[in-house]
Amino acid sequence: MTAEIRVPVLGESVSSAVVARWLKQPGDPVKADDPVVELETDKVSVEVPATGTGTMGPHAVSEGDEVAVGALLARIDGSATTSEQAAPSAPVSPAPPPPAPDTEPDPAKPGAAQAPMPAAARAMEELDIAPAEIGTGSGRDGRITKGDVIAFTARQGEAKAEPAKPAAEAVKPSEAAAPTAPAQPTEARRTAPPRSHGPLSGHADPRETRVRMTRLRQTIARRLKEAQATAAILTTVNEIDMSAARAMRAEYREAFEKAHGVRLGFMSFFARACAVALREFPAINAEIDGEDIVYREFVNLGIAISSPRGLVVPVLRDAGTMEFAEIERRIAEYGKRARDGSLALDELTGGTFSITNGGVFGSLLSTPILNAPQSGILGMHAIQDRPVAINGQVVIRPMMYVALSYDHRIVDGREAVSFLVRVKQLVEDPRRLILGV
Repeated sequence: MTAEIRVPVLGESVSSAVVARWLKQPGDPVKADDPVVELETDKVSVEVPATGTGTMGPHAVSEGDEVAVGALLARIDGSATTSEQAAPSAPVSPAPPPPAPDTEPDPAKPGAAQAPMPAAARAMEELDIAPAEIGTGSGRDGRITKGDVIAFTARQGEAKAEPAKPAAEAVKPSEAAAPTAPAQPTEARRTAPPRSHGPLSGHADPRETRVRMTRLRQTIARRLKEAQATAAILTTVNEIDMSAARAMRAEYREAFEKAHGVRLGFMSFFARACAVALREFPAINAEIDGEDIVYREFVNLGIAISSPRGLVVPVLRDAGTMEFAEIERRIAEYGKRARDGSLALDELTGGTFSITNGGVFGSLLSTPILNAPQSGILGMHAIQDRPVAINGQVVIRPMMYVALSYDHRIVDGREAVSFLVRVKQLVEDPRRLILGV
C-alpha cells in the first residue's frame, strides 16, 4: 500500500511554501508521524509528518522549490512492511549474544543526544558549526534550536565588537518581549559573485557579500510596502509619565512572580489599557473590507516580536478578557517559541490591533507602519528621565513617548488622539485598570 505525503493546509491566507529541507531520503525507513520534510512559509517553518509506515520513495520536489497547498511531496511504499508482516516466520536458531563492549559508549557520538531542530541543523551546516561546540540546547530534551545557534555566533562575535549602550533607559527585553523593528535574520553569508562597479572597473569588491532574502523577509517587505500604498497612514504622538506604573511594578514585582510564576513587565499595562480604549473607540479596532467597515466586539491583540527569522506578530485572542498574569505568561511563551521557530500558523493570524516596542532597542520615538489590514498600531519606546512641569514646578520624571499610527480612511484625528489620551490616562494611573474607570 502506498501513502502520499502532500502539502498540508498552512493556515489563513497562506497558499504556498518553500521546501526548506528533506529530513528523510529515498530508501529510508519511516514510521507514521515521523517528520519527513520541513516547509518554510512566509510566517513559520512547518515539519510535515509521514502519513504511513514503510520505505521513503523518491522526492517529488527538490529543496528550494515552491509548492502549493495539496501538492504531492513524496510517496511511502508500505508494501515491503506489509509483506514482511504477512509472511510466516520460519524457526530461527538463537544467535549468540554479542560480545560485551570494552568501553562505555561515548556520549559525544551520534545518537547519544537528541538531534538538533531542522532549522538549527541547517544553520549549523551553513556556518560549519558542530553540535558539540554548542552543547546542550534550550529546546525540548536538550535539542539545539536555531536560537541557540544565533546565541553561539553572537558570543563568538562579542570579542570582536563591543555593543553600544543606549543612552535612554529602555524596557528590558525580559520585561517586554515586543521590539518594534524587525530583527535581521541570521543566515550564512555567501561571497558575492563577480560584478563590475562601473563601466571601466571590471572587478568585484571583495568587501561585498550577497545573502538571499528569506520568505519571511520578502513577505515583510511586500506587506509593509502594500500597507503604505493602500492605507492613509497618519501618526499621532503623546508622552506618558511612567512613575505610577513603575512604582506599582516595583512594589508587587516579587509577589506577582511568586503568585503567577511569571515576571511583571510594562507590556501588560499597555495591553490592558489598549483593550479598554479600543472598546471606547471601536473604529481603531475595525478594518475596511471593500466598501464596508467591519466593526468588532472583541480585541485580538498582536504583539510584535523579533525572532531570528524576522519580525513575527503572534496574537493574544480576546485580550480584553485577560488579566495581567495571563497576558505576561502568553507574551513570555510567544517570545520563547518565536526564537525556537515553533509558533503555529493560527497563532499569527486574526489580529485586530497591534503593539510594537522599540524601547528594547533604545528607540526614543518612531512612527510604526500598520500591520494590514488592521487600522491601528501602538508604538512603545524607551523610558527616559526628563524634566517636566507639574503644578508649576519642574521635576524629573520617567517619561515614555507613545505613537499611534492609524488608517485615516477609517479613523478620524479626533478618535485617534482621544484613544491615545485614554491609554495615557490608564497607564499613568493603573488603578483605573483594576477598577474599570
